[in-house]
Amino acid sequence: MRQVVHHLADSHMNAYVRFKLALTEESPTIKPYDEAAWAELADSRITPVDVSLGLVESLHARWVALMRSMSAADWARTLNHPERGKLTLNQMLGLYSWHCGHHVAHVTGLRERNGW
Repeated sequence: MRQVVHHLADSHMNAYVRFKLALTEESPTIKPYDEAAWAELADSRITPVDVSLGLVESLHARWVALMRSMSAADWARTLNHPERGKLTLNQMLGLYSWHCGHHVAHVTGLRERNGW
């Protein structure tokens, strides 16, 4: 579970920055990152889960404020993902929404299997 929570914090921090890049630059090319390598770094291995949960909560508060301020034209802005091609911010939101739900299901399933 620890790895999933820290991964979500890493992923959503990157997503937030990607949104801001797409809102302030003309169709920027974003940099992918090696998720497995990030998971091996000390902050992912030793930091208590509560730290990343708090980070995600605060980050989502900022991200929601940003998204609520966006116009229809903003949602149509694009970025270039080296592995997925050109994506609108609307598409990016869908990807990250799915991503978060996917990992919440991992944690929920683990909780159910272990009787937590």
